Amino acid sequence: MEITNLIDSFAEFKEQKNIDRATMMRVIEDVFRNVLAKTFGTDQNFDIIINIDKGDLEIWKNRVVVEDGDVQDPNLEISLSDAKAKNPDFEIDEEVTDEVKFQDFGRRAILTLRQNLTGKILELEKEKLYEKYKNKIGEIVVGEVYQVWKKEILIHDEEGNELVLPKQEQIPSDFFHKGDALRAVISNVEMRNGTPSITISRTSPVFLERLFELEVPEIIDGLITIKKIVRIPGERAKVAVESYDDRVDPVGACVGMKGSRIHGIVRELRNENIDVINYSNNSRLFIERTLSPAHINDIKVDEQERKAEVYLDPEEVSKAIGKNGSNIKLAGQLTGYDIEVFRDIEEGVEDDVALTEFADEIEPWIIDALKGIGCDTAKDVLKLSREELVRRTDLEEETIDYVLNIFREEFE
Repeated sequence: MEITNLIDSFAEFKEQKNIDRATMMRVIEDVFRNVLAKTFGTDQNFDIIINIDKGDLEIWKNRVVVEDGDVQDPNLEISLSDAKAKNPDFEIDEEVTDEVKFQDFGRRAILTLRQNLTGKILELEKEKLYEKYKNKIGEIVVGEVYQVWKKEILIHDEEGNELVLPKQEQIPSDFFHKGDALRAVISNVEMRNGTPSITISRTSPVFLERLFELEVPEIIDGLITIKKIVRIPGERAKVAVESYDDRVDPVGACVGMKGSRIHGIVRELRNENIDVINYSNNSRLFIERTLSPAHINDIKVDEQERKAEVYLDPEEVSKAIGKNGSNIKLAGQLTGYDIEVFRDIEEGVEDDVALTEFADEIEPWIIDALKGIGCDTAKDVLKLSREELVRRTDLEEETIDYVLNIFREEFE
């Protein structure tokens, strides 16, 4: 194989992979020096001149002139008589430079050299990919679904690089086919066995934050700051926002006119319920806002223990807790307080809760079945035995147990 063909092929590779000229030349020189070191025992006395654009490569060997009979290493030294045979003007301790022909390496060495060059360039490409995505952690990436497996989805970005979306990083209601466009945030980049592994996420709070930045210009402009985001992916999220300009309503700006800005985010997150909350340094006020839509009667805050006792009317309790406890759980995560809910009961009024107040936790058809046997409140249900409820409502035993546990916890 001619040297020009070899260099030309890698010049073309350089253009395809967008590798800079200096890096490409360094890689080629390193590989040639390895071959020289194996062939001659050292590469220190060799000069390598590369011109990728012209497809030229020259190798020159430098040897010191010594007295005849004093040559210890013919790769490093040349006798005076041999030097004068090349040029009569050579003297002792001068340097003789000879060109090393590429063909002198032999066919096997040339094939090995080409393989090493290919391997080095591929390693370089992997390193560039790793650095590229390592610097993009926390940014949104758009890709095309290439393969869907049980535990993960393989995505190709616009350059054909592979990204992985694990099952645990998918929103529970996510469903993608091959060829679908997909948006996610880059969450982790690491080298595994010399190959970059790029993990993306749709469940990360950072993904929701980036979506808000795309939809709300005031965030990018610095007029609105996102203080904190907590999520139960696909179910509910709470976003605390703050504005340092009194003329800007942070909640209104994030939601948009008639919800125009937040609707796109909600659709992207599979109808995740997003509460945008005006942040406050006042703990009582902030906790009250995070428990919306429940109306709070009173809050007692223990700043040292980071605990808060919240008092509400009985009909407001289920709103504060939310479906499967999601509202109070996220409120606690957002504020950093352990929140407990208590019912305010007027003296002389029996403590009870209508079944309709449990709509966030109990399916409507179950509530209808309980109403069908004359139970309108939680205590009406608790007055009946488990066996009687199963028999009269024709509901499964597991369903009755689930309902009874919810009602008992309500009055604890």
